Amino acid sequence: MANSAQAKKRARQITRRTEVNKARRSRIRTFVRKVEEAIAGGDQKIASEAFKEVQPEIMRGVSKGIMHKNTASRKISRLSSRVKSLG
Repeated sequence: MANSAQAKKRARQITRRTEVNKARRSRIRTFVRKVEEAIAGGDQKIASEAFKEVQPEIMRGVSKGIMHKNTASRKISRLSSRVKSLG
C-alpha cells in the first residue's frame, strides 16, 4: 500500500491512465473486428473501407503508447494482405 503522498498520487494517476488506455485498446479492437467480419463475409469493398478506418486508429494507438510501432505495422500488414486476397 502507498504510504507517501507522492506514491498515493501516482496510484491515483495510474488508475486514471489505465481506464483511458483500456478504452483506447477496446476502440482499436472494435475497428479490427469490423475488418475481420467484413473479410469473413467475403465483401472486399466493405473490408477495404473498414481497413481504411482501422489504419489510423492503430497508428493513433502507437502514438498514445498503447502498442509498439512494429506490432501495429505487423497488424496493419496482415490485415491488408487479407483484404487484398479477397479480390
